[in-house]
Amino acid sequence: MLAAAWQVGSVAVTLFGLLAITFFMGRLLPIDPVISIVGEQADKATYDMVYHRLGLDKPLAMQFLLFVGDMLSGEFGDALFTGNKVAVDLGRVFPATIELATFAIIIGVGVGVPLGVLAAVYRGSLLDHVARFVGLLGYSSPTFWLGLMGLIVFYATLRWVGGPGRLDVAFIDSIEPRTGLILLDAALEGEWEVFANAFGHIVLPGSILGYASLAYISRMTRSFMLEQLGQDYIIAARAKGMSRWRVVRRHAFRNIRVQLLTVIALAYAFLLEGAVLTETVFAWPGFGRYLTSGLLAGDMNAVLACVLIIGIIFVSLNLIADALYRLLDPRTR
Repeated sequence: MLAAAWQVGSVAVTLFGLLAITFFMGRLLPIDPVISIVGEQADKATYDMVYHRLGLDKPLAMQFLLFVGDMLSGEFGDALFTGNKVAVDLGRVFPATIELATFAIIIGVGVGVPLGVLAAVYRGSLLDHVARFVGLLGYSSPTFWLGLMGLIVFYATLRWVGGPGRLDVAFIDSIEPRTGLILLDAALEGEWEVFANAFGHIVLPGSILGYASLAYISRMTRSFMLEQLGQDYIIAARAKGMSRWRVVRRHAFRNIRVQLLTVIALAYAFLLEGAVLTETVFAWPGFGRYLTSGLLAGDMNAVLACVLIIGIIFVSLNLIADALYRLLDPRTR
């Protein structure tokens, strides 16, 4: 009980500190949220009225405490640049990012883990060099450049994939948004034409993000496997006559599962909050694009709500990874 209370307390302090730092740094930005609302040509009376309505005439500490109170009550306030409730906006944009990030992490894990294992097992071979080159290229290639090149080649020239956005105009509002995940909603309603169109739109941005996570996951998998394959127990197992792949599957890979969980959880968290450039290039109406728009508009209600969501994502994924550690490795219990 004491450990659980300590964990809850540390999470609360972390999120509070994250909000405080973001709030006070945001107030130092040379962006006037009132100007973003009323425009530069507004008269002083209009400016003062909006300034007072936003609570900017109160001390900074009071503004922060009022905002924290709104956060705790589930009210994030109004988004200045959309005119909607921030909670409504987040409910609209976050499913798009979840869908994109999940598609990407499936590619990253499905290809990156086997590639890293093979590269470690056949260290120094052509396959190892190819895997390392693929990882290096994934790290060094700018996401926005890959996105633009992908649109030019696969959409504009070859017409293999859909264009920007989540759906063609003809399919917008053609299904009921039960979960906000278009692929899942289309499958639930049996609208396979909508499903195919949505898949055509997500495959390119999802593959580009998946390639970035693949590079990270394959490199870390290779590193973990090389460390295990050099251990004495692996040499002893091979000396007893066990085949190479049986040793890899039953011993080496089982001992890196816990480490891989952390890598995959972090990769997924970064995909959920770090897909800004990809969402911008592909006009993907997601969380990262919404955060960027709020930041450029000086909309601290939207920015702080997004920062809180990001903090919750990282903390939650870490807690889930900790719980899975105990299931996979009894020594951590």
